[in-house]
Amino acid sequence: MATNLKNLSDYDPHHVPSAEKMKFGIVVSEWNWEITEALLNGAYNTLLKNGAKEENIMVAKVPGSFELPFGAFRFIQKNVDAVICLGCVIRGDTPHFDYVCQGVTQGITHLNVKYDKPVIFGVLTTDNMQQAKDRAGGKLGNKGDEGAITAIKMVDTSLKIRYSKI
Repeated sequence: MATNLKNLSDYDPHHVPSAEKMKFGIVVSEWNWEITEALLNGAYNTLLKNGAKEENIMVAKVPGSFELPFGAFRFIQKNVDAVICLGCVIRGDTPHFDYVCQGVTQGITHLNVKYDKPVIFGVLTTDNMQQAKDRAGGKLGNKGDEGAITAIKMVDTSLKIRYSKI
């Protein structure tokens, strides 16, 4: 669903499992910090609102979105239950946008397939700064909130599948 049809911060708290016993890594890009700091605050606060303990949320900053998969891999090695990757890539005048977006997408996808931990794609890929602001706590909500809820739900789903007798 297109973001302009749904607020990224809307969720039904009754459909979100408790994160009380879950451990999370959040890796956030320093590039476009005005945006990524808002994403980080959204994710962090949403985890807390849903029962996560502060001591079970680790945060690491990386220089840019391209470095998010490496940071996520390091968190996987720290035995977290899920990793939330937060970044913002804004289209410019060169193909650099395409290469960064492709690399980050492939890197996060690879981690999801190779390791037994959910790695959440919370990277904004926008045409301009206003679109990024709209998705980082603006009129379309906060992608960080959405990333946190997705992480909680994926940990819960993973545990249900792992321990089911299917």
